[in-house]
Amino acid sequence: MSEPQIIFEDADVLVVNKPAGLIVHSDGRTKEPSLTEWLLSRYPEMAGVGEPWLSPQGETIDRPGIVHRLDRTTSGIMVVAKTQSAHAFLKEEFQKREVKKEYRAYVYGHVQGERGIIEAEIERVRSTPPRWGVVKGGGKPGRAAVTEWELLERGEDKDAKEKVSYLAARPKTGRTHQIRVHFQSIHHPIVADFLYAKGRSLLLGFTRPALHAFSLTFRLPSGETRTFEAPLPEDFIAAGKLFAPAQA
Repeated sequence: MSEPQIIFEDADVLVVNKPAGLIVHSDGRTKEPSLTEWLLSRYPEMAGVGEPWLSPQGETIDRPGIVHRLDRTTSGIMVVAKTQSAHAFLKEEFQKREVKKEYRAYVYGHVQGERGIIEAEIERVRSTPPRWGVVKGGGKPGRAAVTEWELLERGEDKDAKEKVSYLAARPKTGRTHQIRVHFQSIHHPIVADFLYAKGRSLLLGFTRPALHAFSLTFRLPSGETRTFEAPLPEDFIAAGKLFAPAQA
């Protein structure tokens, strides 16, 4: 597994490209390398920045600099606060939904239309490993979640001859597993998603969910609004060579 890459840095924040397979911070269940450990090894002054997290096991987990997370299996861009004041500033920007996020994803099948909005509340499903699902009619209210998507290309896996769509996904909220759950709910789960597409063929060479956090647009504590992008990782580049565009 490759190391995170620093895309941008100033006195307040770091913008990093997290590789797939690296957990953001300890989950209280396993002992493994994490992004926060990597950060502290290079920026020990970040210790104590931010807010700790109470794990389901009741363990208090330090999360230096963390204001948002990516799943362990998701690659891509994250912003990290270097100071307590920057953490408070970024936390408010996320809470006000001022931060614009865009992902790249391959999903099973050909989506209908060129763009759409998935608006479905999400609830935790009691299972091991933990997973989430959309709230069904008559169920208890969940947490509001909205994902916009745009079709980039329809095609297929050249070898498997199975239909695939390449999408841009723009979540307007930040629920756990939101993009993965939302696309499963419209019967187009993320390719190779071991939780939400269990039993489906592994297409385009992916061995992890085909989801990459591509860009973040947000206001820096300095007041400047910037857009940062994380280059597509090697498995996405390799997938592009196995992806045959649909005939017009």
